[in-house]
Amino acid sequence: MEAEKISHEALLSARELEIVELVVTGLSNHKIAQRLEISKRTVDNHISNILKKTNAANRVELVRWSLKWGKVCLDNVNCCSIPSLEPSLKENEVVS
Repeated sequence: MEAEKISHEALLSARELEIVELVVTGLSNHKIAQRLEISKRTVDNHISNILKKTNAANRVELVRWSLKWGKVCLDNVNCCSIPSLEPSLKENEVVS
């Protein structure tokens, strides 16, 4: 699905936005359920509804949608908790 077809007018509930933020951090549905103290099935249902509302085909498109339309602020996402985004610079190392 092309990014242009993804709706930025999607109305997400506060809970759905909370789940989107956790998806952006790279958490699995199981981990999201644990964090929010809800069942995995409830998370599965929320994500299914979110994907429908945003016209996103998968989690990657959902992340792109959330960043493109400002639904999630990267300042609120601890990217260093995602192994592939951990800083590669050592302490006191300078980039020229």
